[in-house]
Amino acid sequence: MRYLDLGVILVYLVGITWFGARFRESQKSLKDYFLGGRNAPWWAIAFSIVSAETSTLTIIGTPALAFRGNMGFLQLVAGYLLARIVISTLFLPHYFRGELFTAYELMTRRFGGRIRRLTAGLFLILRALAEGVRVFAISLVVSIILGTGDMLSIFVIVLLTLFYTFEGGMTAVIWTDVVQMFLYIAGAAVSFFVMLDLIPGGWRHVWDVTSALGKTQIFDFRFDLSLEFFSRSYSFWGGVIGGMFLTTASHGTEQLMVQRLLSARNQKESRTALFSSWFVIAFQFTLFLVIGLMLFVYYKDNGLAAPKVYDQVYPLFVWQKLPPGISGLIMAAILAAAMSNLSAALNALASTTVMDFYKPFAMKRNPDVTESHLLSVARRTTVFWGLVMMAIGFLARQWGSVLEAGLGIASTVSGALLGVFLLGLLTRRASENAAMVGMVAGLSTMAYVKFGTSIAFTWYVLIGTSATFAAGMIASLVWPNQQKGDWKIDNASKS
Repeated sequence: MRYLDLGVILVYLVGITWFGARFRESQKSLKDYFLGGRNAPWWAIAFSIVSAETSTLTIIGTPALAFRGNMGFLQLVAGYLLARIVISTLFLPHYFRGELFTAYELMTRRFGGRIRRLTAGLFLILRALAEGVRVFAISLVVSIILGTGDMLSIFVIVLLTLFYTFEGGMTAVIWTDVVQMFLYIAGAAVSFFVMLDLIPGGWRHVWDVTSALGKTQIFDFRFDLSLEFFSRSYSFWGGVIGGMFLTTASHGTEQLMVQRLLSARNQKESRTALFSSWFVIAFQFTLFLVIGLMLFVYYKDNGLAAPKVYDQVYPLFVWQKLPPGISGLIMAAILAAAMSNLSAALNALASTTVMDFYKPFAMKRNPDVTESHLLSVARRTTVFWGLVMMAIGFLARQWGSVLEAGLGIASTVSGALLGVFLLGLLTRRASENAAMVGMVAGLSTMAYVKFGTSIAFTWYVLIGTSATFAAGMIASLVWPNQQKGDWKIDNASKS
């Protein structure tokens, strides 16, 4: 047992749990619990966006991609920037009209309650499945540290994260994200320099070996309309276009990210946080891919066999090869990323459940329902979703690469969400019935693409969005929108 490393990890787990739980006293309303009182500065929200966007999947999954492939994953990053331009110009102005708590209240304003419930329900399913993969990713790390099985590892981390999220709400999520992001960036930087010192010849040797094998390649500009082209996960066209649609969907329509944008003091600060986060994201992906290249060279030079699970290559190296204390710090950094993302997901799932389902139902039965009652329900709902995360995490053990599994799940459903949002934002003709038809068509199309073709996940959101939008427009010929004029703001703020 490496007591120094375990001590570092224990101090982190206890410290971050205590730090997050301290925000309980500031949680006096749903606005406090779900939006942090809209008092967080833009830079804290930017770091929180980074934490949610990268998570443990980035830290353990991205090095594995470079270890067995090349740097092609970076092609998605350009698409991430384009998506932020679309979100800041198209989505944010609508989100800051009235006082919205969730992304799906916008659907009530444009279409009606049925679409709101459908989009919110899809988010709950999507986020629960995607976070289940991330919970399993946590277990890969904890099981290495403690030598425990997957089930105990999942239970320990989810329980600790659930505790401070339950207590501190969105305020705890944002500020623990800030601490945790700096910790895992520092951990990655330390591991980079320590690994470089362990490789004879340093960076020159790493570059010579990996470039000779084509592992430093970033761009793949090949273009045709064959099935083989659309089956490649990482091409320039798939990366830029697919990355733009994927990020527009995740940051523009999913409560996990929209909740952070809505927590800003105003639209300007929300936009600043969104764009600032891109620069950190680009740096992070580059750093973790380079770490993957270095691991490849280390394994090759020493004649080591790759681990059976590629996603374990980085945490295994950290735990087995780095000096005591340093390995504990980096493992704590990996857990930091995991906990920050999980806490955000728990709060987003709870806010969607309460604001889009429970509160409208409760107010119909009792218009005088109190804020304290809703806050109590919000906390109990957070616990419920924590238990769901554990259950899905146990099932996710059979789903392959954690990074690609997480992105694949998100991409399968996100297209229908983005499609119906664009149908509402870009057109006035489509009615609620037409939007419902569009979503059914989009989801059906993606079910076929996912299970009946070899098309890469990077194209999923584009296909799902196009199918949803096109079907909705066609259906609007049968069910046109009868409402004239601009959207009603009052309904969105009251619902």
